[in-house]
Amino acid sequence: MGSLDTTPAAFSAFGDDAGSSFQPLNPEDVRAYLHKAVDFISDYYKSVESLPVLPDVKPGYLQRELQAAPPASSAPFDVAMKELRAAVVPGMTHWASPNFFAFFPSTNSAAAIAGDLIASAMNTVGFTWQANPAATEMEVLALDWLAQLLRLPASFMSRGTGGGVILGTTSEAMLVTLVSARDAALRRIGSEGVSGLPRLAVYAADQTHSTFFKACRLAGFDPANIRSIPTGADTDYALDPAKLLEIMQADVAAGLVPTYICATVGTTSSNAVDPVGAIADVAAVFNAWVHVDAAYAGSACICPEFRHHLAGVERVDSISMSPHKWLMTCLDCTCLWVRDTHRLTGSLETNPEYLKNDASESGAVTDLKDMQVGVGRRFRGLKLWMVMRTYGAAKLQEHIRSDVAMAKMFEDNVRSDDRFEVVVPRNFALVCFRIKPSRGMTEEDADEANRELMERLNRTGKAYLAHTVVGGKFVLRFAVGSSLQEERHVRSAWELIKKTTAEIMQETYASI
Repeated sequence: MGSLDTTPAAFSAFGDDAGSSFQPLNPEDVRAYLHKAVDFISDYYKSVESLPVLPDVKPGYLQRELQAAPPASSAPFDVAMKELRAAVVPGMTHWASPNFFAFFPSTNSAAAIAGDLIASAMNTVGFTWQANPAATEMEVLALDWLAQLLRLPASFMSRGTGGGVILGTTSEAMLVTLVSARDAALRRIGSEGVSGLPRLAVYAADQTHSTFFKACRLAGFDPANIRSIPTGADTDYALDPAKLLEIMQADVAAGLVPTYICATVGTTSSNAVDPVGAIADVAAVFNAWVHVDAAYAGSACICPEFRHHLAGVERVDSISMSPHKWLMTCLDCTCLWVRDTHRLTGSLETNPEYLKNDASESGAVTDLKDMQVGVGRRFRGLKLWMVMRTYGAAKLQEHIRSDVAMAKMFEDNVRSDDRFEVVVPRNFALVCFRIKPSRGMTEEDADEANRELMERLNRTGKAYLAHTVVGGKFVLRFAVGSSLQEERHVRSAWELIKKTTAEIMQETYASI
């Protein structure tokens, strides 16, 4: 075997950086890269209003813009930033745009971004208290703070029988509570293993988010026993407790076991609010678990004038809300509280030898890995704590009230124009509206006109709206709440809607 050639010429064959050691956390690089990233972020927020909300790209565009194979050698960080600006930004749907009205907002703030950046830099994996005491206790503290802002009962906080955990999405919150409710029901009927699973039934309104029905399947419930209960205009599309009771009684008569009810505060399609207290009363008859999905509208309940939507929450088993929607905390951040943590950990805990430690064995701490599907977890509590610590309750309430006021202004504009109708009452900052039939238009004509209105608006790049179907009608959703939104953006969108509607109606009437 020949000797290794260590001359500079030999090393040059491996690239310009082959002669120096790889230091991915070189302090000077960290400082330089993050300064450039922060400058990019700041410039982005200054310019995002002028960018088309929806990108004009086709599927697969990015593979054509960027090289198909991974680079073999290093490149200056500026190269990546240049490609980010040239290829990635033009393909973004700008959720941060103040002209974004399509879905529930994905709010953000300087405090949240800073908290998420620091958490990412620390890169802790806090599966047990011992793995990172500060991360665990910060999460507990932040959840207790938010629970107090929501005026949740003490039983949902760390000083009571319950507590909370920060998860990625509402889907996870539903899944882990479904699993806990499933196991409790199986124990209640004396099932051997999961043999009784085909008898368990779960319930929700037809307006409940589709993720609930997905989570039910993942938790093993028989699709035939997943009840999607019809709603209508008579209850403003909220779940009717009398109808729920009737269906649960029929299931019991058929030998089924009512196990879980999902009540929603602020449904996605129509912002309907299920009556939490009345649903809890029905559930108590059957000893069924009640979960409240307040992913979007839960944030509004930090304001006293909206807190009544959670009336009866002291009688439910769990509640979740997502500060990443409307409480200025960047993705991902879904807060789940349970009235009895042991019911959750009893179904989800793992205790491998390599994670055993004195703190966990003492019972003095709750390892948050035992309240979620996975084991590893991010330091999510830091950004939520930073938001509350930096802005305080008053500023957060001001943010909610401002969005609601802008939505009310938009709703008033719609109601004052006889070409439109508001389809469901506005509870928070979502307005569901449509062009209504007139001058010989059929309902089908109106649906087509509304679809055309949405598509034309979205093609302008000046606004982005989404749709839903409520009561069989094609309806436009106008969701106020983007962090950069001001009254002028709502007014501008309304002017665009009126102008575009006039064009469509002229064409429609001409064809009738």
